[in-house]
Amino acid sequence: MAGITDSKFLNKVIPYGFDAVTLGGYSLDEKTIEASQKIIERGRKEFHFELDEIIPHIENEVNLIKEVHPDVVVSANVRSTIPQPIIEASKINNLDIIEINCHCRQEEITSIGCGQEMLKRPDLVDFISKIVDDAESEVSVKIRANVEGIDTLEIARAIESAGADYLHLDAMDPNVFDADWKLLENVCNNTNIKVIGNNSIDSPEKIRKMYRSGVYGFSIARGVISGTLNFDIANF
Repeated sequence: MAGITDSKFLNKVIPYGFDAVTLGGYSLDEKTIEASQKIIERGRKEFHFELDEIIPHIENEVNLIKEVHPDVVVSANVRSTIPQPIIEASKINNLDIIEINCHCRQEEITSIGCGQEMLKRPDLVDFISKIVDDAESEVSVKIRANVEGIDTLEIARAIESAGADYLHLDAMDPNVFDADWKLLENVCNNTNIKVIGNNSIDSPEKIRKMYRSGVYGFSIARGVISGTLNFDIANF
């Protein structure tokens, strides 16, 4: 959740039982940094740092988490129109996972071919493969399901073929205020990549339903946006 999920927020919610957390999303190249500034100007929360500031900032944020919670896996969700800044970010000390953002749907981001628009890139597999080959951390790719004109299962298979370690799938169903459970099950049953399921997790029952879909793990965003969670996830 750009503009929200920093080290202060994450250190606050980790005690609810999270064993992995994600910083960001952060913009890493000139085009995405400019887009972030435009988002801020229209009043939406967003992280915004200049090119020479962003990598040191993320490293500091990672260390602020590791100092308090050394056993927690730390990921950074990042946006870039080119692979190299993502590769450089993967070299951050103590960063466990670099997550490629193919998920954001803000117009300022999609208009430059980033965020969920990345799913339409003909070179998406090569883009991810380059990062996988040169990264010094594990690689996750976060996508949004049911993007118009995109076959989610086909994209999931492409991401797997590119060598990514994780597929972070926001199983958004545009027709209902709930996850697309059938799609989650379909992706899990027809790929071998570790799927992190996301969307509408606001109760233990939803977590159990997520696991029944076959996911490797789950993530919570809006359900914890207040900085509190009304149930403990430590036993899942």
